[in-house]
This record gives sequence, structure tokens and C-alpha cells, in this order.
Amino acid sequence: MTVPFTEIQEEAANILIKLSLAEDLQQTGDLTCQALIDEADHAEIKIVARQTGVLAGSPITSLIFAELDPGVVCTQHLSDGDALEPGSLITTCAGPLASILIGERTVLNFMTHLCGVASLTAKYVQAIQGTNATILDTRKTLPGWRILEKYAVTAGGGTNHRMGLYDGILIKDNHLAAWASRTSHPSIAAAIRQARESVNGEKGIEVEVDTLDQLADALQAKPEIVLLDNMPPDTLKQAIQMRNEQSPATLLEASGGINLNSVRSVAETGVERISVGALTHSAISLDIGFDWKRRT
Repeated sequence: MTVPFTEIQEEAANILIKLSLAEDLQQTGDLTCQALIDEADHAEIKIVARQTGVLAGSPITSLIFAELDPGVVCTQHLSDGDALEPGSLITTCAGPLASILIGERTVLNFMTHLCGVASLTAKYVQAIQGTNATILDTRKTLPGWRILEKYAVTAGGGTNHRMGLYDGILIKDNHLAAWASRTSHPSIAAAIRQARESVNGEKGIEVEVDTLDQLADALQAKPEIVLLDNMPPDTLKQAIQMRNEQSPATLLEASGGINLNSVRSVAETGVERISVGALTHSAISLDIGFDWKRRT
């Protein structure tokens, strides 16, 4: 599955690239290259996978060298979303050796992290194959990295939840507690109706619940999505039955403490959505090599 790297991802990457190079080079530049590398030296490097996984972020290498030294030319051999095996050739770059060495860590920082997110996502997606559930990410992302991390989730076969507070309504427990404190007759259904009125019905409403009683309350307002927080599979099955009887169009999303060992049992309950914060906050970097040889 090839995933397009759009202008949105490119803009986000360029901001981070500038920050990354600035913190590495400051005003002095690379003292090691200045001491040891001749300006006339050129090289060709190969970016190679050393682990099984999924590729994400490969166009960023060209963006890094475009910022650092346009004399470094990069050729992509694989596309984001492609499967990786040990030895898979991802990208070849050729040009001034000093520039290649200066960019090496920045390239690997981006690539290993984003491939790690994509690879972990792919494991979750594979774990629920054959069910009706979809794996989604969350807003538990590194500051400034959200667009790229969520892009990596899609490269791994996952689906993006809302990108931020600006593009979707998700009423959580603290929202409800704060709202109820100034409302004479608080109910989850009433909060949903007020939220729907505030956006004139132009945005779908999602609400978080912790118990079946709260779910029954929420379903009276027929929200588009209900997030079922930290419910075991048996309770999830009861929630699905309740939803089917009271508001069949409402989608149910399981979340909270779900891991690779438990995600299959959650998906088999029949929920349509499973959100997993670990996709972005706990992904382990994928091992990727930066191998070079001198050019004559």
C-alpha cells in the first residue's frame, strides 16, 4: 500500500528539519567534518533497513539534503507503506561527503522513528485482520510531530483520529464534570445536544463513557461515536447490544490499556473502532543503516 506524502506532510517536515539542523550545527557547524573531511571528497550512501517493518518518511531524506546541501542527490527505491526486510534498499544519496555525514543523524532520527510508528501500527492492523474493527491513533504525539506521526500511522495501515482539538468534538470526562458543575440538570445526552447545537450539526459528536449506565444516557442523544473507556470484552459486548437496540447508527470505539496481546479480543467483540495511543507514544525506532562508500 503506497501512501502519498503531500504538501501538508512536507510543510510539517520542513519545520522540523530546520529545527533539527539548527540544534546540531548552531553557528559553528560540524567540527569533526571540518577537521577530517576534505571539501573535494564525494561519496554515495545507501539507506538500508536492518529489521523487518514498514517504511514511512522516505521523502524526508531529500528534504533534509535540499535544506543542507542541494548538491546531494537522493533516489528513492521504495515507497512509504512498503514492507521492509533486513537489507531492503530504501534510498541512495550521492554528493559531497561532508554534507552527507552532517545530515546522517538527522536523516536517521526521522526515518527510524517514523518507520517505528508505521511498523507498530502494522502489527496492530494485522492482529485484527478478519474483524470489522479499524485501528486508530490518538493525540498522544510528540509536540510538533503530530502530522508526521499520524502520517506514519496511515503508512502502517491505520486510520487517523481527529488531528487536533480544532477539527472534531470529543467530550471527555473532564469536559462533562466541568459542564455539569454549572448545569442544574446535567446529563451526558444534554451535553451532546448542546455540543451539536454549537456547531449547527456540521461536526460529528463523540463522547467518552466509562460505564454502561453512562452509555445508556449518551445514546439518548444519538451521538455519531461513543468512546468506551477501559471496558473489558464482556462489557464491550453488552455495550454493543445496548447500542444496537437504542442507536444503531452510533459507532463504538474501544480505548484504554489496549495492547498487542489484547487487541484481537477487543476487535472480536464487534466494536467498529479501536484507538491506541501506543502507536505514537510507545513505538520503538526501527533499525535503519546509513552505509556509504567513497566515490572517485
